[in-house]
Amino acid sequence: MKIVIDDKIPFIKGVFEPYADVVYAGGAAIDAAMVSDADALVIRTRTKCNAALLKDSSVKFIATATIGHDHIDKNFCRENGIKWTNAPGCNSGSVMQYIASVLAVLQLRNGMDIKNQTIGIVGVGNVGSKVEKLCRNLGMDVLLCDPPRQEKEGGDFISFETILEKAGIITFHVPLDNESKYPTFHMLNDSTCRKLKNRPVVINSSRGEVFSTEAVKRALNEELISKLILDVWEEEPDIDMDLLNEVLIGTPHIAGYSADGKANGTSMSVIAISEFFNLPLRNWYPDDVPGVDPGELELKGNNVFELFLQTYDVEVDSDRLKYEPEKFEYFRGSYPLRREFGFFTVNVKNNTPELNSKIRNFGFSV
Repeated sequence: MKIVIDDKIPFIKGVFEPYADVVYAGGAAIDAAMVSDADALVIRTRTKCNAALLKDSSVKFIATATIGHDHIDKNFCRENGIKWTNAPGCNSGSVMQYIASVLAVLQLRNGMDIKNQTIGIVGVGNVGSKVEKLCRNLGMDVLLCDPPRQEKEGGDFISFETILEKAGIITFHVPLDNESKYPTFHMLNDSTCRKLKNRPVVINSSRGEVFSTEAVKRALNEELISKLILDVWEEEPDIDMDLLNEVLIGTPHIAGYSADGKANGTSMSVIAISEFFNLPLRNWYPDDVPGVDPGELELKGNNVFELFLQTYDVEVDSDRLKYEPEKFEYFRGSYPLRREFGFFTVNVKNNTPELNSKIRNFGFSV
């Protein structure tokens, strides 16, 4: 069998070679000729799996090592008997860490009292649920919007319009969808921006097309949005330079790029292909995920925001992109090592049971 693999997927080189002919290529460079005789693909969002790529191929299975799957033409795959899988939740801890770093920047460097803020979480799946836990542990007032979950489960969800009216911070964690009962394409547009009542901080780490670029620029200009944080952009990697210059924090689609998230996504893809083709890799997980130094952090007072920034400072990534925006894809492809909260042990100087419990609830060891 033959497997074509995006060469930016970490930890995977050498895994399938004992069982298949393996070809590695840049995600955007994977083309119809390359996959014509392939049995399986392991990809990321840069490979568009549609008729142009697949119609004359022998591909039977696609594994994307990402949560998102809008780059896969599901109708074409269904009509042509091609199975596919994504990696739900693989980088949820990484995105939660990204949001924690954003909140720390707002608290420590922008004078915002996070504890007294109301945050609206739009999309409460694998990622949004972890963001919810983070925010509740910080003592924030949390509002949840997830129409599919509300329809299925009931519960304490509210409408998107209520989020727009009541929240001082709004963070989006939705899939890109323009076909279902609850489309997310351009959720934030001219009409919805006009419903913003509190000049909120707005964060998008889901998909760029969830926001209308032009509408968001107008909302910033009209001060309907006080601060904008973007990890995702329309037309990536050819992002809007005017918008980049306006955001408080702008990063190159790396919120989910922790080493832990990457390892999880790769593992889920390897296991899925192994199960489909009956390969002996059904419990595979990389054994070479590198650590970072120091693995032990110190908290002298009780300001947990300092811990967040010790593990990851989102403004470093933002400054890098703003200085060299033409390197958007390079920054993604050569992203530096980042580990999630669970990797770190915290030495708490002001040692109290309450503080220790709070730190553990964020995912750290104490």
